[in-house]
Amino acid sequence: MKLAINGGKKVRDKPFPDYKTIGLEEQKAVQKVLESGILSKFLGCWHDNFYGGPQVKALEKEWSEYYDVKHAIAVNSATSGLYCAVGASGAGPGDEIIVSPYTMTASATAALIYNAIPVFADIEEEYFCLDPKSIEERITERTKAIIVVDLFGQPYDADAINKIAEKKDLLVIEDAAQAPGVKYKGKFAGTLGDIGVYSLNYHKHIHTGEGCLIVTDDDELAERMRLIRNHAEVVVDPKGYTNLINMVGYNYRMTEVEAAIAREQLKKLDGLVSEIQKNVAYITERLSKISCLNIPKTREGCEHAYYYHPIKYNVEIGEIPREKFVDAVRAELTPGILRGDEHLMVSYGYVRPIYFEPIYQQLIAYGDKGCPFKCPWYNGKLNYSKGLCPVCEKMHFEELIVHDMMKPPMVKKDLDDIVQAFQKVWENRSELVE
Repeated sequence: MKLAINGGKKVRDKPFPDYKTIGLEEQKAVQKVLESGILSKFLGCWHDNFYGGPQVKALEKEWSEYYDVKHAIAVNSATSGLYCAVGASGAGPGDEIIVSPYTMTASATAALIYNAIPVFADIEEEYFCLDPKSIEERITERTKAIIVVDLFGQPYDADAINKIAEKKDLLVIEDAAQAPGVKYKGKFAGTLGDIGVYSLNYHKHIHTGEGCLIVTDDDELAERMRLIRNHAEVVVDPKGYTNLINMVGYNYRMTEVEAAIAREQLKKLDGLVSEIQKNVAYITERLSKISCLNIPKTREGCEHAYYYHPIKYNVEIGEIPREKFVDAVRAELTPGILRGDEHLMVSYGYVRPIYFEPIYQQLIAYGDKGCPFKCPWYNGKLNYSKGLCPVCEKMHFEELIVHDMMKPPMVKKDLDDIVQAFQKVWENRSELVE
């Protein structure tokens, strides 16, 4: 059977169904807010409304109850949430924060926002989260915190990394943007560290367009993040708050419309994650029969939310480059429409290792003096060179395939077509050998 990339017939001509979580419930909730006339109730001064309006407060209460945490703080994006978390940690010039090289860039730039230095540790070969051994190797007397990422929807190695952090008196900030609603040893991802950050960006499991909830059980960290969210510098005096470190505030406030949507979305989270897990199990069982594909395991004691489904490709068995294999798979399928755009997410690699970005290669961030990298307060040794994180580089440039074609309302026939596309390319790969 001739491959579609060489002019043969596609496995599937029909577009895939759209992953759409917004429904009548959200429409009614938004309509109620619009009718109230109160689209936001935040005031950037010490006032009853400093903490926001009724929808924001209700969302924070419901989120904290769902995740069984003391505090939930709503902000306008997960990027803002990470910035609040780093600010609350007290990090500043001369400090280092250990971060992942294989994630959305904000997980690293959160350090730069406070003139601290991102130090990249390598990832685990099997689970893709930060490797505890690599973290331990990168810790110095300047290290202030660790930002861990629950990559692709799998919680980080909380037992090992939290133990390191406790020993070194470091704060653990958990970027759980891709892992809502799943647990590690009975505890929710996002609540495993000192601070957790959940994303409500439009391409996450549930969304409000943009938005985020930050969680913590620490009263002081929670209050500092609320201050940073809403013009801290003019609030600390009338509030009587005396710790001024990083109390330059921002406007990271969530609107009442977003909060109303989020309250309805949260109700759907369990069902959506369960459906994704079921679909991944179905795909995994079938793809595991293709010998050039290695389906990574889930960490013991972990649940997996599968923001993406990662697969490792063995070129020695596959006999053709990973890129050729994936391009041929993509050619067998017809994109769907995902939130208004044509979408077919089967990709080689995820994001380029962050330290390859120009900001790190050229050491330019603030002004033209090289700050914070060349800040006189920093006396560490910078390393953003190729080979810094060999596992990450190998995964991205050689082995990793990711896809997100398992989200509801995908049904068995849709999943079968995806598997058939992989099987067809595997069985006819000789067409692609030069």
